[in-house]
Amino acid sequence: MAGFLSPATREQIRAASDIVDIIGSYLPLKRNGANFTALCPFHKEKSPSFNVTPRTQTFHCFGCHKGGDVFAFVQDYEAIGFMDAVRRLAERAKIPLEFDQQPGAPESRHLKDQLLQIHDQIATRWQNCLANEAAGQRARDYLAKRGVAADAIKLFRIGAAPELWDDTVNWAKSKNFDLEVVGKAGLIIRKEETGNYYDRFRGRLMFPICDEQGRVVAFSGRVLPGDESPAKYVNSPETAIFTKSKIFYGLDKSKRAILDAGSAIICEGQLDLIACFMSGVQNIVAPQGTAFTDQHARIIKRYANEVVLCFDSDNAGQNAIVRSLDHLLAAELAVRVVVVPPPHDPDSFIKEFGADKFRELIANAAGFFDYLLNRLCATNDAATDKGRLAILRSMAEALHKTGNRVLLDTHAQKTALRLGVPPEAVRAEFRKATPEKYVAAENELEPEVPADLETPPPSPLEFYLLKLIFLHDELVAWAAAHLDVNWIAHLATRQTIEQRFVAHEHETWQNLGAFLDGCESPELRSLITEAVAEERKIPNPETQLADLVLKLRNQFLDRQIASSIMLASQPQISDAGKNELLHAQQEFRRLRREPLSPLEK
Repeated sequence: MAGFLSPATREQIRAASDIVDIIGSYLPLKRNGANFTALCPFHKEKSPSFNVTPRTQTFHCFGCHKGGDVFAFVQDYEAIGFMDAVRRLAERAKIPLEFDQQPGAPESRHLKDQLLQIHDQIATRWQNCLANEAAGQRARDYLAKRGVAADAIKLFRIGAAPELWDDTVNWAKSKNFDLEVVGKAGLIIRKEETGNYYDRFRGRLMFPICDEQGRVVAFSGRVLPGDESPAKYVNSPETAIFTKSKIFYGLDKSKRAILDAGSAIICEGQLDLIACFMSGVQNIVAPQGTAFTDQHARIIKRYANEVVLCFDSDNAGQNAIVRSLDHLLAAELAVRVVVVPPPHDPDSFIKEFGADKFRELIANAAGFFDYLLNRLCATNDAATDKGRLAILRSMAEALHKTGNRVLLDTHAQKTALRLGVPPEAVRAEFRKATPEKYVAAENELEPEVPADLETPPPSPLEFYLLKLIFLHDELVAWAAAHLDVNWIAHLATRQTIEQRFVAHEHETWQNLGAFLDGCESPELRSLITEAVAEERKIPNPETQLADLVLKLRNQFLDRQIASSIMLASQPQISDAGKNELLHAQQEFRRLRREPLSPLEK
């Protein structure tokens, strides 16, 4: 999202977004004293360790240590960027976002708001037609025949468009919507000869297409039995709120399950997805049609590291699987493939064999290259030279796209076994097919980077200092004047306190939420939110701060004394050096006896 968001606007959005209300719309919160608790949405747990603190407008999980303000929660829960989180909270609070760098932005926003309103209301109108009107009888019969339950119809807002040329036109007029705007929504079409409008969707089962926020942005209309229309589906055109390549059907409902599973099942049709979702297989989405784009892959990457492709078993579906590989590899996604036994699709398979059998299919899904080898051997005659060459060429081309030599070698062996030839021969053929860019990449081995060691927590004294500083703004001035941040041994705590003092000195402190926004390190944010999440009330905070700072100073001086004694004991230290270290020890001891000036009230 282009443009500049002013600090004032960000604080306006923050002030209008009470963290208890926002998180409570995602999770069932329970009051626990002055705070609220819930099972953490970011890791699996049986006892609630996720804590929401109204006083500081922050959250913190004592299990996985994730924490932050309301913007951070929406970012992490929705797996979106900061500006997308800002927009969602702004829209919820009905705060317009004005971007000076975007001429025409207010007009564009107004049109999008109108289109969203129209889509939501026509979805309700078609839901009512399906549920209550004679015009929805054929659609009701079809859904009953397909075994789509009432709760699924309600959850996915399935509707029916009457078999009329002007139903939507008349509905729009009754709602006082501008027909030109309804045309821009893609719901009606204007005849060039007469200037009159007619309905795009007529006599069809209507599936609302939602964005990741659950807002209706488009429709897919399925032909009903008995209709002679050659088009099985009629879909909304692209509009100001709908871009086909950026939307997954069902993602608004399945994204949490995808995040939890770390894997996304990708199927083709709406009814397949609904059948899977309602049977408990909920980490599933469907692109609009079989065309899978790089943008689709990037969207999935926000939620998962693996996709399981579950397209139709016909040639069109299987070819779509192969075409999707480039986009999935570019997004660094692992790929597996489920082949539902013909003549079934996921919907019919679940209805005949049950959800558990479908889960078995998913669990046993082959890796992409195992699937590809099986498909190539099924579509080419491996007993002929022509067939063997086609299999070798296609496998080499696909495997080289990964840039992974382990995969290359593994599947060279598997290919050799299928073709009945020595593995060395297949490896040699694969090397011949290696593009120059992969040869160059293979010659540049990257050094292995050791995993970071776990950072130890701050000492109890340092942790309590964080608590005092961030819960009592009135103590910051004294602390900044009397506390040398070098007395703090824990690096992250020292950096955090130092940033707080800088904000005080430069008079840039606004509130804790704004301060957390400026913390680039998740470790710093986690430290702060954990400190302020503890519920205990602090008695006599002024006295406690003075005692704490004194103890931190003395601990620092004790470390200096111990260090100088150790250095003085080294045999290579000269007599002059030992004398200097002795004087330093005496000075450290003198400083240790010095009192701190009292905290003024």
